[in-house]
Parts: sequence; structure tokens; C-alpha cells
Amino acid sequence: MPASFVHLRLHTEYSLVDGLVRIKPLVKTLVGMNMPAVAVTDQNNMCSLVKFYKAAMGAGIKPICGADLWLSNKDPDNALSRISLLAMNAVGYRNLTELISRGFIDGQRNGSVIIEREWVAEASEGLIMLSAAKEGEIGLAMLSGNPAEAENLAREWMAVFPDRFYLEIQRTNRPNDEEQLHGAVALAEKIGAPLVATNDVRFIKQEDFAAHETRVCIGEGRALDDPRRSKNYSDQQYLKSAEEMAELFSDIPEALENTVEIARRCNIEVKLGTHFLPNFPVPDGMTIDEYFRKVSFDGLEERLSVLLPRDTTEDYEAKRQVYVDRLNFELDIIIQMGFPGYFLIVMDFIQWAKSNGVPVGPGRGSGAGSLVAYVQKITDLDPLEYDLLFERFLNPERVSMPDFDV
Repeated sequence: MPASFVHLRLHTEYSLVDGLVRIKPLVKTLVGMNMPAVAVTDQNNMCSLVKFYKAAMGAGIKPICGADLWLSNKDPDNALSRISLLAMNAVGYRNLTELISRGFIDGQRNGSVIIEREWVAEASEGLIMLSAAKEGEIGLAMLSGNPAEAENLAREWMAVFPDRFYLEIQRTNRPNDEEQLHGAVALAEKIGAPLVATNDVRFIKQEDFAAHETRVCIGEGRALDDPRRSKNYSDQQYLKSAEEMAELFSDIPEALENTVEIARRCNIEVKLGTHFLPNFPVPDGMTIDEYFRKVSFDGLEERLSVLLPRDTTEDYEAKRQVYVDRLNFELDIIIQMGFPGYFLIVMDFIQWAKSNGVPVGPGRGSGAGSLVAYVQKITDLDPLEYDLLFERFLNPERVSMPDFDV
């Protein structure tokens, strides 16, 4: 039997203040429901990604990676709105991670991470956008009695996400769900935008609602019986089956069909266990390996000017050659294993720390056995003086990431 519905908006426990879904029970429940795929869209983070991806793939369920984001408002006096972004491919995945990172770096406001509209436009490639129903700016415009503004906003987002924008509708028994739904259906017909149904999932079973409300109250610092607290959730936001969703949206079947279509369009492969180091900038005309050797030999000459002053050491050349041979030996292994960038990155932040009064150790653990680390001033211990072995730190027969204790 072909799939008839896929959940595309779901908060796990990694959303911290409003999600109660744990990954293993989620996957187990989906297997029992014969659901082929699911999207996790935690609030402003993808912290569950590795755990979710492994568990879903292991159970034969297609993982769809996404996130719910707070979007800045054109009018700063108006409330913030949400959008939901789903990664279609590796480009979309990278753009989504960069958007979230940029939000944490440049978008912090009163404890919230806010994404600017222009950032989304710049990073829209490879992403599908859901309009967030009544919590999105289009839905908010509808509910405020401004259908023209809702239409303008929808057209703007359709231009940013051509063939990748969906008007989201929900029936979670919360206030204004139906009003927003009818507005979205009318708008979709007018501008030719597809509809998609979600259940805004926050917990797995309906009986988990009370525990979820407790978690929300903890996040808000309010008591459950506080009459002032806003009740933004309902007991219908559980992981409903495809049959339940089909009954709920029997009058709008295309909104369910589009969930399956979106799931088909989202295909990313997360390369777990593979290290992706930043690209260290090198001078024009040089490869990173050439620059790595140059920096190391420049550092060696600086160290030897103190260790082996020419005017007091009779066998200077012989002693110097010992250091040169050891340095070449280490450089060959490091380059062979593909780690010049790692050493240069560590060298860069260690030298910055020393220049800015941040204390770092002279050399601890197996990293102290590296002459390269010594000449690059990552460590301050001469490994030859103390007969320290480089192989304890890095060995081509035991391929693993080097690890400096700084």
C-alpha cells in the first residue's frame, strides 16, 4: 500500500522547551504505523540530527532533516513569526546549518535566535519552505484581517523558493486553526501555491499532553494552574497515524498527498564518521602542503637559534641535521595522512591565545612528542631533548584524528 501521509513538522526533546518526543520511541512508533519517512524540525537547532539519522536509517525510515526558525518581522513592533525549512539535498543541508549558525552568532535578541529574511533569501537553494500555518507571517496576516498582505507575503516567498514553497494548514483543535486553514485554501487557489497538512507534533501519545504542558511551564517559569499563562498547545498534537490524518483532512486530500511528495523530494546523505576540517587560508601560489612545510622549517630555524647557537656549538651542523631529519619524517607522515590543515588551525589559535593573554599548556599528552608542534609553537617542549616518540601521537598504521591537549 503506497504511503498516504508523512509528518513534516515535529519537535523532539532537543527543542528543549516545547518538545517531548524522544528519538528511539519515535522511530519505533513510526515502524508500527508503517510510515516510510518523517521530518524532525526542532526549534533553531539540528542537535538531534545524528541520533535521528542513525535510528531512522537503521529502521528503514527515511529521515528528513529540517528546522523551525523564528523569522524577523518587517515591522519590529509586530510579533515574531515562524518558518519551517526542510533540506532537499546536500546544498540545502549546508545552507540550513549555516542559517542556524548565523542566527546564533548574529541574531540573538532577548534570549531568542532570530533569522533575518534576507539571510533566508541568500541561502534558499536546496531548501523547501513550509509557511508555518497560523504561526507564520502569512497566517498571522490572514488572522489579522489583512488578506492582501498575506497574498503579498506568499508571492514574495514563492519567488524566493520557486516550486519549493508550501502553504501549511493544521487541524490541532487550537484557536484560529480553521480560520487560517480556510484563508490558506482560498489563497492557494488564487496564487497557485500548493497546500501541505501537518500536525505540529510535540509528543508521541495523546496521554503525553499533561507531561508536555509541565515541560512548557518549566520553560516559561510558570505554574500549571497559573491563570495568566498562555495555552498554546492542545492534546491533538500527538503523532497521529496516516489514517487519522486522512480522516482529519478528508476534504483536502491534496494537502496530504503533498506531504508524500515533499518526502520524495528530500534526499540527503549525512556522512557520519567523516571529518570535515575548515580550509586554512594559504598564500597565493602555494598548496597547503607547501605552506605547511615552509611554516614548519621557518619555525625550526627560530627554535634552533635558541637551542643551538652557532658560536658556542662546535658540531652545530650534525645536531641541526638530527632536527631536520626528524622534522621531515613527521611532515611526511602528517601530509600523507591529510592533516596539515589541522596543525595549521591549532597553531593559529594557540598563537592567538598566547598573544592575547589566554593561558595554554606547554605540552601535555602524546602531542608533546611532535617536533612539528614544537616548531609551530603549539607546544613548548623539545621532544628530542626528552626522547619523546612522535608515533604515540600520530601513526599511519592507526588512522585517527590527532588530538592536542592544550
